[in-house]
Amino acid sequence: MGLTMDNDRFWQLIDQARRLAADPADAGAVATHATTLLADHQPAQILQAEQILWDLMAASYLAPLWAAAYQINGGCSDDGFDYFRGWLIAQGRATFEQVINDPDSLADLPAVKQAAAKGWDLEGEAILPIVWNAYRAATGSEPPADNFTIRYPELDPEWDFDFGDHERIARLLPRTAALYPA
Repeated sequence: MGLTMDNDRFWQLIDQARRLAADPADAGAVATHATTLLADHQPAQILQAEQILWDLMAASYLAPLWAAAYQINGGCSDDGFDYFRGWLIAQGRATFEQVINDPDSLADLPAVKQAAAKGWDLEGEAILPIVWNAYRAATGSEPPADNFTIRYPELDPEWDFDFGDHERIARLLPRTAALYPA
């Protein structure tokens, strides 16, 4: 596979991993398959995937999404928000892009409805090291530490309030808040 790893190829890899997973909503299973698939690429392509992954993490670093994750997971620390966004990446490109454009659309996802009904948290911590794990599997060594950069945007100051304020969340994210009544 001599092609450059780009956004489209990265998402194709995630979609392929989702097809291989017994439950495509299971971020851990998707991460396992994505790691295996990625390890079959050339080391340079594997390293290129790292920047794509962290660019997606930066693109999803949005206060409304953090507020939704707070509702869904019953709280959401910095690390918890990383893991939630890992889960979101594992759901595939169409879902990722839909949710980035409308965080309240999370309420329409079957996995979110199920999580709300059963009291489950949604997290995909296993997605975050897929490139590191794939590179290690492919080469037997660790990837260079300076292989990628993370540039998180400033959070929207309009959302600088306690995400536990259910009334305010209900006004801003009505469908998500409806799944998690106060």
